[in-house]
Amino acid sequence: MTGPLVGIMVLAVLGLPLFCILAGIGMSGFHSIDSPLSGPLIDVYGKLTGAEAVSLSTIPLFTFAGYIMAKAKTAQRLVTMSEAILGWMPGGLAVVTVLTCAVFTTFTGGSGVTIVALGGLLLPELQRSGYSLRRSLEVVTGSGAVGLLFPPALPLIVYGIIYGLNAGQIAGNTFKIDKFLFAGIVPGAILVGVLCTYSVIVGIRSKTKTIPLDLGAFFKALWIAKWEVPMPLIIIILIAKGWAQIPEVAALTALYVFVIEVFVYRDVKLNDLFTVTRESMTLVGAIFMKIVAGLILSAYLIQESVPESLFQWMSQYVHSQAAFLLVLNMLLLIVGSLMDIFSAIVVVVPLIVPAATQFHIDPYHLGIIFLLNLEIGYLLPPAGLNLFIAAFRFNRPITELYRAVVPFILLMFATLMLVTYVPQLVVVPKDDVKDAPTAIVAPAPEPVAPPAEVMTGDAGAGDAGAGPPLPP
Repeated sequence: MTGPLVGIMVLAVLGLPLFCILAGIGMSGFHSIDSPLSGPLIDVYGKLTGAEAVSLSTIPLFTFAGYIMAKAKTAQRLVTMSEAILGWMPGGLAVVTVLTCAVFTTFTGGSGVTIVALGGLLLPELQRSGYSLRRSLEVVTGSGAVGLLFPPALPLIVYGIIYGLNAGQIAGNTFKIDKFLFAGIVPGAILVGVLCTYSVIVGIRSKTKTIPLDLGAFFKALWIAKWEVPMPLIIIILIAKGWAQIPEVAALTALYVFVIEVFVYRDVKLNDLFTVTRESMTLVGAIFMKIVAGLILSAYLIQESVPESLFQWMSQYVHSQAAFLLVLNMLLLIVGSLMDIFSAIVVVVPLIVPAATQFHIDPYHLGIIFLLNLEIGYLLPPAGLNLFIAAFRFNRPITELYRAVVPFILLMFATLMLVTYVPQLVVVPKDDVKDAPTAIVAPAPEPVAPPAEVMTGDAGAGDAGAGPPLPP
């Protein structure tokens, strides 16, 4: 195993794609223990067909819809409407930036796309309003990481799929993607509220320009954007009421966005669709390859009982739920600063779920903590994705971006701590929501019984915040 592993690491340094690294480590591991490769490959194929294939089908549909919106003038319409109603506030344009980026990232799924699409529009406007270049870079770059907790953001769906494929049913606990999509609404709203409040305070101190409230301009802009503004609410209502399941909502969203952007607004020409499709499906292909490679690696790790060994090792030093959550946050912040969000999901989720279950972490709460950490990781040196994208987009030194985003990082970290230690903020629908075919019930490996000094009792987790407390 040592020789192939060294070879893979050398190739990784030379630029080998991540999915090749993950699959290579997993397949080398199976070879080293004389286990036939046909077993894990058949297992991966089985997981990616049937009910799981229905969940996977939502990824290309939502991605295609998001890329069409990025190609269209959706961002301009949202900014115009938001500025008309919020421009009178101190720091109103910064608030508009946070809210618009949150909505836009919800559909594009990747905050890098948000910075590219909105950066050129908002950065000059912020400077004209009286913000310094540093403050303007802070708001645009920091806001690009906001919005990944709101449905139907792609990371929510990918996390749900990976969680389900690796540990969908632990100690009788069933994880449902349709419920998980709602888990981030309250934490996401808190994060947006904190950043907007900070933007107002900075606006007051900087004495930024404001514009008079113009309800006529607002209603005019709202009328122009009337086909796009209701989409998030409609999606939430359809899923919450059980009128449509996630795959159906994904298909309807893709069709709806295609019709309104191509035939109603006519922002996207028919000859642009080839480019949009190629770019969106390139991202989808990358996600799918990472999922497959991650499943191969996780199959090897599970066969070798690596997650259980990791928990046994951790239990020597971590003896409480609060301490485990703190260690988990530190680990995920490091991961988020080094890897993109989809790679982090497929690599790290299979490792942390067994330990989190033993410490009675609710699965929905765990997922939101995970994604919120990776949102912050987009802004963390040395390799936070948003830092590189913003440096390239605005032609600024990346070290300048490091300094600019510090306030946003601190505010997001404070929100992370609040969400981590107040699990009641993670709210999911009750079980009367109609079960969807996207409910993941893939069996996970048998959890290892925790040491007596760590805890006793059932390892299952109920609804958010309902896990039994650890004994003293």
